[in-house]
Amino acid sequence: MNHLTVGEYWNANADAWTRLSRAGHDVLRDQLNTPAFLAALPPITGLRGLDVGCGEGHNTRLLARRGASMTAADIAENFIRHARAEEKRAPLGITYERASAVELPFGAAEFDFAASFMCLMDIPELERVLAEVFRVLRPGGFFQFSILHPCFNPPHRRVLRDEERRTYALEVGDYFLDARGRVHEWFFGDAVTSARDRLPTFRIPRFHRPVSEWVNLLIAAGFRLEHLGEPCPSEEAVQLHPSLQDAAVAAYFLHVRGRKPTEE
Repeated sequence: MNHLTVGEYWNANADAWTRLSRAGHDVLRDQLNTPAFLAALPPITGLRGLDVGCGEGHNTRLLARRGASMTAADIAENFIRHARAEEKRAPLGITYERASAVELPFGAAEFDFAASFMCLMDIPELERVLAEVFRVLRPGGFFQFSILHPCFNPPHRRVLRDEERRTYALEVGDYFLDARGRVHEWFFGDAVTSARDRLPTFRIPRFHRPVSEWVNLLIAAGFRLEHLGEPCPSEEAVQLHPSLQDAAVAAYFLHVRGRKPTEE
């Protein structure tokens, strides 16, 4: 399986994903993952940024509202169609390109920073993606991305709940198993039953890697590791959004920032 095949899966998911996420059903993103990502992000006002694997553009728009001049790319044509339609409806000066992260259609040193939200663990050719991002960044630029936490989302994962349906532990296994390309089927947990009945489940190939492989590939690409984050919801957030409780028991996401060294 290569990035083109993965793109076909995401293109098939895009319409339902856009509809449900824009209706507020991606609670983990909206209430935990993206806020923590943005809290850790260096200042970007006035910088030129690239969003790699932008989907329908939700997070790209948040970066643009922080003052960055944004370009975004995604391999899925349907996602880009939704993103461009929203840009036309409420312009923020974002340019959306249909392109694979493996073959970015941009010049060397074109961007001050790059970001990627929950995309890279779905791409088999990670080495090529990191090399491409490194290429398009100016010296001194940074790359910040979020992924499923490899330690707590390996090929085997089972949530253990008590009699009150509260998560008290995770059962994880096959951490070192090479199950790359295994297709996962799931749906937003907060989506109403009627939506589950009407819309297809998401089918997403995953390419699990141990943490050491992620870090070593980032370093091999030339980046200097600068920041790691493991978002944890507050008790108040869990009270307001009970579906966040799993992420308070073990980290659901991992945030990483690397920087391209300044030329000497």
